[in-house]
Amino acid sequence: MLCNKFTGQNMTDTTFLPPLIAAIQAEILNNEEEISALDRAIGDGDHVTNLIRGLEALSKLNDELVQLDWSAAFMKIGMTLMSTMGGASGSLLGSMFVSMGKEAKEQDIDLAGITAIYAAGVESIKARGKADIGEKTMLDTLIPVMQSLQSDAEQNSDKATVLANIKAAATQGMQSTKDMLATKGRASFLGERARGHIDAGARTSQLILCVIADQLSEN
Repeated sequence: MLCNKFTGQNMTDTTFLPPLIAAIQAEILNNEEEISALDRAIGDGDHVTNLIRGLEALSKLNDELVQLDWSAAFMKIGMTLMSTMGGASGSLLGSMFVSMGKEAKEQDIDLAGITAIYAAGVESIKARGKADIGEKTMLDTLIPVMQSLQSDAEQNSDKATVLANIKAAATQGMQSTKDMLATKGRASFLGERARGHIDAGARTSQLILCVIADQLSEN
């Protein structure tokens, strides 16, 4: 089955989530100082604090999440992030996971299904944030990964290729924000002064997506 070919046995149910959340927590904490500096340069300075709060809340749901199917788990994650993170990122990421949960009701957890689920989440951020690629936001990481997944799903690429492409797309997308002007949020008021700085949301999105790819690779 394509499900096992791409995801491996450990992602056929939500027991994959607790170790994944723990790995994401560790990666964000390991890069906390860098992310804070990025956000202080052109943002509100609270992005990583809010994200850590949200991840801590998710880690307390481990016993509950493993009892849920993927749709319900995504919905629970989304509602938890909305209620605990605060800031624009909490609303956006919460909306993303709620939308993913709705889409997961209609999809198998194989490459095509994961692609559709992820795309639904990205589209919800675009709609809620009224933003798109090229505006120096987390979407500059998220959208290239969506496009990479869509391309690999069409080509029925193998697992190693899909995961390598996710990491490459996320990293290139994140790095692209350095030379962009910002058109959303506090950074939009800085004009040319926003150039030369990577967007903090793009950086945390890249870190998270790379952790997910690494965890899937190990399973």
